[in-house]
Amino acid sequence: MQARPGTRGPLLDRRRERAVLDALLADLHAGHGRALMLRGEAGVGKSALLEYTVGAADGLHVVRAAGVESEIDLAFSGLHLLCLPLLDRVEVLPAPQRHALEVAFGLRDGGAPDRFLVALAVLTLLSERARERPLLCVVDDTQWLDRASAQVLAFTARRLLAEPVGLLFAAREPAEHFRGLAELEVRGLGRREAHALLRSVVRFRLDEPVRDRILAETQGNPLALLELPRGLGPAQLAGGLGLVGAQTVPVRIEQGFLRRVVALPPDTRSLLLLAAAEPVGDPLLLWRAAERLGVPSSAAEAAQTEGLLHVGTRVRFRHPLVRSASYAAATPEQRRAAHRALAEVTDRERDPDRRAWHLAAATTGPDEEVAVELERSADRAQARGGMASAAAFLQRAAELTDDPARRSERALAAAQANLVAGAFGPADELVEMAAVGPLDELQQARATLLRGRIAFATSAGSEAPALLAKAAKQLEPLDDVLARETYLEAWYAGIYAGRFAGAGDLEEVSRAALAAPPPVGAPSPADVLLHGLATLVTEGPVRATPALQRSARAFAAGDVSVADRLRWSQMAVVAAGVVWDEESWATIQDRELRLSREAGMLAPLMIWVNAAGMNAVRHGDFAAAASYVAESESIAAATGTLLGPYGAVTLAAFRGAEAEATRLVDAMVADARTTGQGTGHQYAGWVSAVLHNGLRRYDRALADAEAAAA
Repeated sequence: MQARPGTRGPLLDRRRERAVLDALLADLHAGHGRALMLRGEAGVGKSALLEYTVGAADGLHVVRAAGVESEIDLAFSGLHLLCLPLLDRVEVLPAPQRHALEVAFGLRDGGAPDRFLVALAVLTLLSERARERPLLCVVDDTQWLDRASAQVLAFTARRLLAEPVGLLFAAREPAEHFRGLAELEVRGLGRREAHALLRSVVRFRLDEPVRDRILAETQGNPLALLELPRGLGPAQLAGGLGLVGAQTVPVRIEQGFLRRVVALPPDTRSLLLLAAAEPVGDPLLLWRAAERLGVPSSAAEAAQTEGLLHVGTRVRFRHPLVRSASYAAATPEQRRAAHRALAEVTDRERDPDRRAWHLAAATTGPDEEVAVELERSADRAQARGGMASAAAFLQRAAELTDDPARRSERALAAAQANLVAGAFGPADELVEMAAVGPLDELQQARATLLRGRIAFATSAGSEAPALLAKAAKQLEPLDDVLARETYLEAWYAGIYAGRFAGAGDLEEVSRAALAAPPPVGAPSPADVLLHGLATLVTEGPVRATPALQRSARAFAAGDVSVADRLRWSQMAVVAAGVVWDEESWATIQDRELRLSREAGMLAPLMIWVNAAGMNAVRHGDFAAAASYVAESESIAAATGTLLGPYGAVTLAAFRGAEAEATRLVDAMVADARTTGQGTGHQYAGWVSAVLHNGLRRYDRALADAEAAAA
C-alpha cells in the first residue's frame, strides 16, 4: 500500500502480482504491446499496484488517467484526459482520423464522429509516441469511464501487436467492453501480511477472537485494514469493528474516511468538497474556486498531512472513497455552493458542458436559463455520439423546467435518449413525468409510442404490439410518415409476442397498416418493407415476395437514410430471411452489429448480438457463437433487457449439450409465458426438436417440431 498520495511506499507481499506486472514492463522494453486489466474490490490494492508499475517503468513514457463517477455521462472525457499529453502529435494522424478525434474532444465542430475512426486515431497516436520509447498507459477506475472512452480503449487494447505500447487498466468490475482482455485478479492479503498490517494501526493488544473477526471481515483488504480501526478504542473494537455492523467493506471504508473528513477544520473540508466536485483534477481550477469561497491555500495542509489529498500537477485523492466521503460530509447547501463556484471559474467557451453540469448541480429550483444550457450540451453530446451524456443532460433540463408544457416536451426528449442509451427504467419514469403536464395530440401519441418501445425493449411481450398499434393509429392524422414507421415497430413487436399478443396481434397490426393512408409520392424502402411484411401475413408469401426482395436489397446496399437504417435493419433481416436472401441478410447483420457496438446503443446491440450468435451456429462457428453469447449476457445484465437467450440455447442444442440446452429451453418457455414472448415459446420448441433429432430421439423431435409449428 502507498503511505500517502504522490509517494511510493512498500508493498506487503504481492509477489504474484508484481511478477505479472514486471513481465508486462519487460515485454514493453522488448518492443511487444500488451494490455492487462487489474480487477478487484475497492481498497484491495489495485491503485497501489498501478503506482508500483509506474515507479518501476524506468525508461518508459507514462501517461495516466482515471475514470470519475461524476463524468460517466460526458462522452470521451476519460479518453481526453489520457490523450491530453499526446495531442502535440495529432498533426501526424491521417486527416479522417484527426478530424474524428478533434470532434470527439470538442477541438473542432462537426457531426457525430465515427467511433471506429476515433479508435484508430488513438491507436495511431499511441503508436507514434511509442516510436521514441515504449509507452505505458495507466487507467485507474475504469468502471467509471464514460462509455465512449471505454469502447475506444477496449478497441485499442485488442490491437496492440508489435508496437511497444502497454495499456494497464484497473477496475472493481470491468465493463462489458473489456471482456476478453487478459486479467489479473487482485485479492486480499494473506493472513500473515494482513495481521502485520493490522498491528501497524492498532497499537493496543486485541483479543484473538476480535482480531480474527477483523481479519475475516476485511478479507485481507489493505485499505479496510488500515482505515476501519483508525480512531477506535478497545471498547469500540471489542465487538470486532465497533458500530459498523454488517455493512459491506467499501461502505465501511467510506465511513472511516467520513469520520476523518468531519474532524478536519472547516476550510479543509471545503477544499476537499471542491476537489470532490471537480472531477478533472485541475489544481488551477481548484484554487480559483477556493478563492471564490474564501478558502485559503493553507487549507490543503491538513488534508495532505492526513494523507487524504495530494495537490501537485494534478489533484488526487488517496482513494475514490475519500472523494465520495468528502462529498457526503457536506450539506446540500455546501455542495451547491461548491458547484456554483466551480461553474463560475469554468471557461464558458472551452468547457461549456462541464460548466452547465456544475450550474445544474448548484440550482435548487426551476431555472430556464440553466435548462437551455443543458439542452445545448445534450445537442453537443449527441453530435459526438454520446447518447448517455445527452440523456443525462436532457433529464436534468426537464427537472429544472417550470413551464409544464415545456417540461413535458423535455421529458419526452430525455425519455427517448434514455431509451436509445439502454436506460429503460429512467426512460419509463420520464414518460410518466411528461404525462403529468399538458400534452397535445402529437405528444400524447409520442408518449404512447415511447411506452410501447419501452415495453418491447424490456420484455418484447404482449403489451408492446397493442401500445405501438395504438400510437400508430393516433399518429395517422398528425404525422403519416411516423404512423407508418410505428406500424413497422408494431409488426416487429407482434412477431415477438406471437401467440401471446392478444389485442394487437400480427394479423390485426398488418390489416391496420395496409388500411393506413399510403405515402405521398414514391414509397421509401421502409414503406416497401411495411407493405411486404403486412402482405405476407394477410395474403401469403407469393404476393409479398417482390416487395420483400426489393426492401432487403435496398437495406443491404445502403440505399436508405441513416435514420431508416438504424431503425429498420432488424425488419429488413426478417424480409431477407423470408425470401432466403442469405447475402443481404449477412450484409445487414454484420454492418449493424459493428455500428451498434461502436455507438454504444445497447438496445439494438442486444438483438444483433443474439442474431449473430444464432447465425454463427448455423455456419458451424461455435467459438464465435460462444463469444456472442457471453456478450449478450453482459448486455442483458447491464440494461435489464429480458430478451430470451436465443444465441445460448441455439448453441447448446447444436452442440448436443443436453443438460444445458434442456435447462435453457425450460427457462425460455417459463420466461416466454411470464413476459408474453410467443416467439420465445415457439423458438424453444424448435430448438428442442433440433436437440432431440441430434440425439436420435426422432419421435420426441417430431412432437416438439409439430408443437412449434402449430
